[in-house]
Amino acid sequence: MIELDIPGRAQLQLRHLVLDVNGTLAVDGVLLDSVAKRLSSLRDRLEVHLVTADTHGLQAVIDRQLDLQAVRVGPGNESAQKMDFVQRLGADAVAAIGQGANDAGMLQTAALGICVLSPEGAAVEALLAADLVTPDIFAALDLFEKPLRMIASLRK
Repeated sequence: MIELDIPGRAQLQLRHLVLDVNGTLAVDGVLLDSVAKRLSSLRDRLEVHLVTADTHGLQAVIDRQLDLQAVRVGPGNESAQKMDFVQRLGADAVAAIGQGANDAGMLQTAALGICVLSPEGAAVEALLAADLVTPDIFAALDLFEKPLRMIASLRK
C-alpha cells in the first residue's frame, strides 16, 4: 500500500494500480522497454492490474512479459467498462494510468488518475479526467517510487 497525505485533499491509501495497455505501456502492441522491470518493483506495494481493448491483438504476449492477466474490455462503451472495473476494486484505493478517450472514466473514478502523453498522443477526455499529467509512463511510474512528487503537484 502507498499512503499519501496531500494537503487540501483526502488522504489516499492506494492498494491497486490499474493500467491501460496500448498507448500507455505499449506502442503499436509492443511493450515499451523497461516497463516490466518498473512494474515489478511496484508489486510489493500495489496490486497491478491491466485493462485493455487489445487493439493490436498482442495482449497475450504482453501478459506473458509482465506475468499478469489483463482484463479485456469488449467493443462499445469501453470507458464505462474500465470505470466499472475500477469501481469493483474499490475506487478509493485505486490509482489509474491511461491516455485514451476510453480511459477517461477510470481516470476520473479512481482516487488518483494519471494521464500519460505517448507517441499515440493523449485524448482530451483523458487529460480532463486526470488528476495529474506526465510526459510518459516512466515519469508516471516514478511518482510511485517518489510519492512526494505527487504531494507537491496535488496539494492545494
